[in-house]
Amino acid sequence: MKMEILRQLSSRQREGRKSFSVLIDPDKVADSRSLVKVLNMSQENKVDYFFLGGSLITTNNISQILSVIKDNSNIPVVLFPGSNMQIVSEADAILFLSLISGRNAELLIGQHVVAAPILKKLTMEILSTGYILVNAGNQTTVSYMSNTQPIPYEKPSVAACTAMAGEMLGLRLIYLDAGSGAKMPVSNKMISMVRKSVSVPLIVGGGINSGEKAENILSAGADMIVIGNGIEEKPELLIEVSDRINEINESLNVHK
Repeated sequence: MKMEILRQLSSRQREGRKSFSVLIDPDKVADSRSLVKVLNMSQENKVDYFFLGGSLITTNNISQILSVIKDNSNIPVVLFPGSNMQIVSEADAILFLSLISGRNAELLIGQHVVAAPILKKLTMEILSTGYILVNAGNQTTVSYMSNTQPIPYEKPSVAACTAMAGEMLGLRLIYLDAGSGAKMPVSNKMISMVRKSVSVPLIVGGGINSGEKAENILSAGADMIVIGNGIEEKPELLIEVSDRINEINESLNVHK
Protein backbone atom coordinates (compact mmCIF):
# COMPACT_ATOMS: atom_id res chain seq x y z
CA MET A 1 0.00 0.00 0.00
CA LYS A 2 1.34 3.44 -0.93
CA MET A 3 2.16 5.81 1.93
CA GLU A 4 3.70 8.79 0.12
CA ILE A 5 1.23 11.49 1.17
CA LEU A 6 1.00 10.33 4.78
CA ARG A 7 4.79 10.16 4.99
CA GLN A 8 5.04 13.64 3.52
CA LEU A 9 2.49 15.10 5.93
CA SER A 10 4.16 13.44 8.92
CA SER A 11 7.57 14.68 7.83
CA ARG A 12 6.30 18.23 7.31
CA GLN A 13 4.61 18.13 10.70
CA ARG A 14 7.87 17.18 12.43
CA GLU A 15 9.63 20.05 10.67
CA GLY A 16 6.87 22.54 11.50
CA ARG A 17 6.04 23.06 7.82
CA LYS A 18 2.46 23.86 6.88
CA SER A 19 0.37 22.55 3.99
CA PHE A 20 -2.46 24.03 1.95
CA SER A 21 -5.24 22.13 0.22
CA VAL A 22 -7.83 23.62 -2.12
CA LEU A 23 -11.20 21.88 -1.90
CA ILE A 24 -12.99 21.40 -5.21
CA ASP A 25 -16.69 20.56 -4.92
CA PRO A 26 -17.98 19.09 -8.21
CA ASP A 27 -21.38 20.70 -7.66
CA LYS A 28 -19.75 24.13 -7.59
CA VAL A 29 -17.62 23.84 -10.72
CA ALA A 30 -19.36 26.07 -13.26
CA ASP A 31 -17.30 25.01 -16.28
CA SER A 32 -13.87 23.75 -17.33
CA ARG A 33 -12.56 27.26 -17.97
CA SER A 34 -13.22 28.45 -14.41
CA LEU A 35 -11.74 25.23 -13.02
CA VAL A 36 -8.58 25.57 -15.09
CA LYS A 37 -8.17 29.12 -13.78
CA VAL A 38 -8.19 27.80 -10.19
CA LEU A 39 -5.80 25.01 -11.16
CA ASN A 40 -3.35 27.47 -12.73
CA MET A 41 -3.50 29.75 -9.69
CA SER A 42 -2.93 26.77 -7.43
CA GLN A 43 0.06 25.61 -9.45
CA GLU A 44 1.61 29.08 -9.51
CA ASN A 45 1.11 29.59 -5.77
CA LYS A 46 2.47 26.22 -4.62
CA VAL A 47 -0.74 24.68 -3.31
CA ASP A 48 0.14 21.25 -1.92
CA TYR A 49 -3.03 19.21 -2.59
CA PHE A 50 -6.46 19.26 -4.12
CA PHE A 51 -9.28 17.73 -2.10
CA LEU A 52 -12.06 16.59 -4.43
CA GLY A 53 -15.58 15.83 -3.24
CA GLY A 54 -18.51 17.12 -1.23
CA SER A 55 -21.25 16.20 1.22
CA LEU A 56 -23.91 16.21 -1.49
CA ILE A 57 -22.95 15.73 -5.13
CA THR A 58 -25.92 16.11 -7.46
CA THR A 59 -23.92 15.89 -10.68
CA ASN A 60 -22.06 12.93 -12.21
CA ASN A 61 -19.03 14.93 -13.29
CA ILE A 62 -16.46 13.92 -10.66
CA SER A 63 -14.49 11.73 -13.12
CA GLN A 64 -14.43 14.50 -15.73
CA ILE A 65 -13.28 17.04 -13.15
CA LEU A 66 -10.49 14.72 -12.03
CA SER A 67 -9.37 14.37 -15.66
CA VAL A 68 -9.25 18.16 -16.07
CA ILE A 69 -7.19 18.47 -12.87
CA LYS A 70 -4.75 15.78 -14.02
CA ASP A 71 -4.40 17.35 -17.47
CA ASN A 72 -3.64 20.83 -16.10
CA SER A 73 -1.74 20.23 -12.88
CA ASN A 74 0.75 17.93 -11.17
CA ILE A 75 -0.67 18.61 -7.70
CA PRO A 76 -1.83 15.39 -5.96
CA VAL A 77 -5.60 14.84 -5.85
CA VAL A 78 -7.09 13.45 -2.63
CA LEU A 79 -10.71 12.31 -2.65
CA PHE A 80 -12.81 13.87 0.13
CA PRO A 81 -15.90 11.68 -0.26
CA GLY A 82 -19.35 12.23 1.13
CA SER A 83 -20.20 8.59 0.37
CA ASN A 84 -18.70 5.47 -1.21
CA MET A 85 -20.34 6.54 -4.49
CA GLN A 86 -17.62 9.19 -4.88
CA ILE A 87 -14.68 6.82 -5.38
CA VAL A 88 -12.73 7.54 -8.58
CA SER A 89 -9.82 5.21 -9.28
CA GLU A 90 -7.54 7.80 -10.90
CA ALA A 91 -7.14 9.86 -7.70
CA ASP A 92 -3.82 9.76 -5.85
CA ALA A 93 -5.35 9.14 -2.43
CA ILE A 94 -8.59 9.08 -0.48
CA LEU A 95 -9.48 10.39 2.95
CA PHE A 96 -11.01 7.25 4.47
CA LEU A 97 -13.19 9.29 6.82
CA SER A 98 -14.60 7.97 10.05
CA LEU A 99 -17.02 10.56 11.50
CA ILE A 100 -15.87 10.17 15.08
CA SER A 101 -17.69 13.28 16.35
CA GLY A 102 -21.06 11.66 15.56
CA ARG A 103 -22.85 8.50 16.55
CA ASN A 104 -24.11 7.51 13.11
CA ALA A 105 -22.83 3.95 12.68
CA GLU A 106 -23.14 4.23 8.90
CA LEU A 107 -20.44 6.93 8.86
CA LEU A 108 -18.33 5.38 11.60
CA ILE A 109 -17.96 2.00 9.84
CA GLY A 110 -20.96 1.15 7.60
CA GLN A 111 -19.90 3.00 4.42
CA HIS A 112 -16.34 1.78 4.96
CA VAL A 113 -17.36 -1.89 4.85
CA VAL A 114 -18.94 -1.32 1.43
CA ALA A 115 -15.98 0.71 0.13
CA ALA A 116 -13.18 -1.52 1.46
CA PRO A 117 -13.24 -4.26 -1.23
CA ILE A 118 -13.36 -1.60 -3.95
CA LEU A 119 -10.43 0.35 -2.51
CA LYS A 120 -8.43 -2.84 -1.91
CA LYS A 121 -8.22 -3.36 -5.67
CA LEU A 122 -7.05 0.19 -6.42
CA THR A 123 -3.58 1.72 -6.21
CA MET A 124 -4.57 4.96 -4.48
CA GLU A 125 -3.24 5.72 -1.00
CA ILE A 126 -5.74 5.17 1.84
CA LEU A 127 -5.56 7.92 4.47
CA SER A 128 -7.46 6.75 7.56
CA THR A 129 -8.86 9.97 9.01
CA GLY A 130 -10.77 10.84 12.15
CA TYR A 131 -13.30 13.40 10.96
CA ILE A 132 -14.63 15.78 13.61
CA LEU A 133 -17.46 18.19 12.83
CA VAL A 134 -17.57 21.40 14.87
CA ASN A 135 -20.60 23.67 15.32
CA ALA A 136 -19.50 27.05 13.97
CA GLY A 137 -22.69 29.05 14.18
CA ASN A 138 -25.02 27.49 11.62
CA GLN A 139 -26.07 24.09 10.36
CA THR A 140 -23.89 23.11 7.43
CA THR A 141 -24.61 20.67 4.61
CA VAL A 142 -22.32 18.04 6.08
CA SER A 143 -24.02 18.04 9.50
CA TYR A 144 -27.45 17.79 7.84
CA MET A 145 -26.42 15.03 5.43
CA SER A 146 -24.58 13.03 8.10
CA ASN A 147 -27.53 13.26 10.52
CA THR A 148 -25.13 13.95 13.40
CA GLN A 149 -24.66 16.66 15.98
CA PRO A 150 -21.37 18.54 15.65
CA ILE A 151 -19.22 19.16 18.70
CA PRO A 152 -20.21 22.48 20.35
CA TYR A 153 -17.93 25.37 19.47
CA GLU A 154 -17.22 26.15 23.13
CA LYS A 155 -16.29 22.56 24.08
CA PRO A 156 -12.64 22.17 23.03
CA SER A 157 -12.05 19.46 25.63
CA VAL A 158 -14.67 17.25 23.95
CA ALA A 159 -12.92 17.68 20.61
CA ALA A 160 -9.55 16.91 22.21
CA CYS A 161 -10.82 13.70 23.83
CA THR A 162 -12.52 12.68 20.58
CA ALA A 163 -9.30 13.20 18.63
CA MET A 164 -7.36 11.31 21.29
CA ALA A 165 -9.71 8.34 20.98
CA GLY A 166 -9.40 8.44 17.21
CA GLU A 167 -5.62 8.29 17.39
CA MET A 168 -5.79 5.41 19.88
CA LEU A 169 -8.05 3.55 17.44
CA GLY A 170 -5.26 3.82 14.87
CA LEU A 171 -6.48 6.71 12.71
CA ARG A 172 -3.52 8.42 11.04
CA LEU A 173 -4.94 11.93 10.52
CA ILE A 174 -7.37 14.13 12.44
CA TYR A 175 -9.59 16.56 10.52
CA LEU A 176 -11.42 19.35 12.39
CA ASP A 177 -14.10 20.79 10.11
CA ALA A 178 -16.52 23.64 10.69
CA GLY A 179 -18.16 22.64 7.40
CA SER A 180 -18.64 24.28 4.03
CA GLY A 181 -20.20 27.71 4.38
CA ALA A 182 -19.54 27.95 8.12
CA LYS A 183 -19.92 31.42 9.63
CA MET A 184 -16.60 31.12 11.45
CA PRO A 185 -13.68 28.70 11.57
CA VAL A 186 -12.87 26.24 14.33
CA SER A 187 -11.64 28.20 17.35
CA ASN A 188 -7.93 28.59 17.98
CA LYS A 189 -8.46 27.27 21.50
CA MET A 190 -9.97 24.03 20.19
CA ILE A 191 -7.23 23.62 17.59
CA SER A 192 -4.54 24.18 20.20
CA MET A 193 -6.09 21.69 22.64
CA VAL A 194 -6.47 19.03 19.95
CA ARG A 195 -2.91 19.63 18.75
CA LYS A 196 -1.59 19.01 22.29
CA SER A 197 -3.69 15.85 22.61
CA VAL A 198 -2.55 13.94 19.51
CA SER A 199 0.70 13.33 17.65
CA VAL A 200 -0.75 12.72 14.17
CA PRO A 201 -1.05 15.49 11.54
CA LEU A 202 -3.98 17.86 12.11
CA ILE A 203 -6.12 19.17 9.24
CA VAL A 204 -8.50 22.12 9.74
CA GLY A 205 -11.17 23.40 7.36
CA GLY A 206 -14.37 25.44 7.16
CA GLY A 207 -15.03 29.14 7.61
CA ILE A 208 -11.53 30.27 6.57
CA ASN A 209 -12.12 33.41 4.50
CA SER A 210 -9.01 35.53 5.09
CA GLY A 211 -5.25 35.21 5.25
CA GLU A 212 -5.31 36.38 8.86
CA LYS A 213 -7.69 33.58 9.91
CA ALA A 214 -5.57 31.05 8.04
CA GLU A 215 -2.41 32.24 9.79
CA ASN A 216 -4.09 32.15 13.21
CA ILE A 217 -5.29 28.59 12.62
CA LEU A 218 -1.82 27.48 11.56
CA SER A 219 -0.26 29.22 14.56
CA ALA A 220 -2.73 27.44 16.85
CA GLY A 221 -1.42 24.08 15.68
CA ALA A 222 -3.00 23.06 12.37
CA ASP A 223 -0.61 21.27 10.00
CA MET A 224 -2.85 21.73 6.97
CA ILE A 225 -5.70 24.08 6.14
CA VAL A 226 -8.42 23.33 3.61
CA ILE A 227 -10.31 26.10 1.83
CA GLY A 228 -13.12 25.72 -0.70
CA ASN A 229 -16.03 28.14 -0.28
CA GLY A 230 -13.78 31.09 0.51
CA ILE A 231 -11.87 30.71 -2.76
CA GLU A 232 -15.09 30.25 -4.74
CA GLU A 233 -16.33 33.58 -3.37
CA LYS A 234 -12.96 35.37 -3.47
CA PRO A 235 -10.35 33.75 -5.77
CA GLU A 236 -7.59 36.09 -4.59
CA LEU A 237 -7.86 34.39 -1.18
CA LEU A 238 -5.88 31.52 -2.66
CA ILE A 239 -2.93 33.83 -3.30
CA GLU A 240 -3.26 35.52 0.09
CA VAL A 241 -3.25 32.25 2.01
CA SER A 242 -0.47 30.72 -0.10
CA ASP A 243 1.72 33.75 0.58
CA ARG A 244 1.20 33.37 4.35
CA ILE A 245 2.02 29.65 4.27
CA ASN A 246 5.08 30.15 2.08
CA GLU A 247 6.34 32.83 4.48
CA ILE A 248 5.94 30.46 7.43
CA ASN A 249 7.74 27.64 5.64
CA GLU A 250 10.52 29.83 4.29
CA SER A 251 11.18 31.24 7.75
CA LEU A 252 12.03 27.70 8.90
CA ASN A 253 14.85 27.59 6.34
CA VAL A 254 16.21 30.92 7.61
CA HIS A 255 16.32 29.67 11.21
CA LYS A 256 17.99 26.34 10.44
